[in-house]
Amino acid sequence: MEIGMAVEALAALAQGSRLSIFRLLVRAGKQGVAAGALGEELGIPPATLSFHLKTLAQAGLIKPRTEGRYVIYSADFAEMNKLIVYLTEHCCAGDAAQCAPINKC
Repeated sequence: MEIGMAVEALAALAQGSRLSIFRLLVRAGKQGVAAGALGEELGIPPATLSFHLKTLAQAGLIKPRTEGRYVIYSADFAEMNKLIVYLTEHCCAGDAAQCAPINKC
């Protein structure tokens, strides 16, 4: 991952509603969540939700897919992992095992 991509992803997550959306999508797993259900769960109006989803998608952190008349969003786990690797690749003087995140999945 290049620094520009990391900055864009971190900037997208540096806002409370977007971070909440992303965390909810991570929790939902690969099946994702319909846009309407996201808005209901988080209490975000549709126009505001659209803005936040667009920002997260442009940063490569989430992916939309259409199922019938619904748009389902899911976290892009490959991109999330690239960001985590980028942030920790030179951790602990090269001994990344010391600071590796605990995998709870």
